[in-house]
Amino acid sequence: MSYSVNTNAGAFVALQNLHKTNKMLGEVQTRINTGLKVSSAKDDAATFAIAQNLRADVSGLGAVKGSLARASSSLDVAIAAAEAVSDLLIEMKEKAVAAKDSGLDTASRTALSQDFAQLRDQISSIIENAEFNGVNAVRADGRAISAITDPNGGKNLAIAAQDLSLGGANVSISATQAIGTQALASVAVDQLTAAIDNVNAVLSKFGAGAKRIAIQKSFVAKLSDTIEVGIGNLVDADLAKEAANLQALQVKQQLGLQALSIANQSPSSILSLFR
Repeated sequence: MSYSVNTNAGAFVALQNLHKTNKMLGEVQTRINTGLKVSSAKDDAATFAIAQNLRADVSGLGAVKGSLARASSSLDVAIAAAEAVSDLLIEMKEKAVAAKDSGLDTASRTALSQDFAQLRDQISSIIENAEFNGVNAVRADGRAISAITDPNGGKNLAIAAQDLSLGGANVSISATQAIGTQALASVAVDQLTAAIDNVNAVLSKFGAGAKRIAIQKSFVAKLSDTIEVGIGNLVDADLAKEAANLQALQVKQQLGLQALSIANQSPSSILSLFR
């Protein structure tokens, strides 16, 4: 064994091991602080790239959720309007049937006609105000309710608009329809019977569309959660394991400091050669 005051090989070895321990300790502390075993491309470039792509998919699915939520709300408004129109048509039919009675006196017919007109005008008011987020799916010039279902924008879900306005394809009652005479009331009854059937068919279409949106929303939520779990499996740190590693490395660090201290004292033993 050679003795030298210029080179302390033992101290160099102890210092290298201490640097290695400190590096490992820093990595463990980062994992504990972030909760991630792969927090940047420096940790694991391939895994980080995969995780980033999956995070992009999750963000895209978030946009899909928002689009489906807006479509669902627009459809809820359309359904509410159609149900209200259906109820009003039923009330109008009741008034028209009563007005068909040949034995009805003038005052009663006039009262029935006024009630009929109020119900008729209410339909127009409902149709004009059945709008959400700029979409009205029950007006004569109504817009279809649509939503994106693919985060890459390749697929869409669409529910066609249905015209429930007075004088339209489904409600043939005109905006000036009256039941002031027995003949007019008889005509109105036939028109109202057909309109009620048409509106119920519209409600069936809207109901099927609502079910489709609900299924798609549920699928997207589950898909997003599954991808989130997959990302966690790739990059999340096992904190129990990291806590154990932290304790071990802290002890190792203390031992490394002791070893370095001992190695630094070795050159002083040369002095004993000159006593």
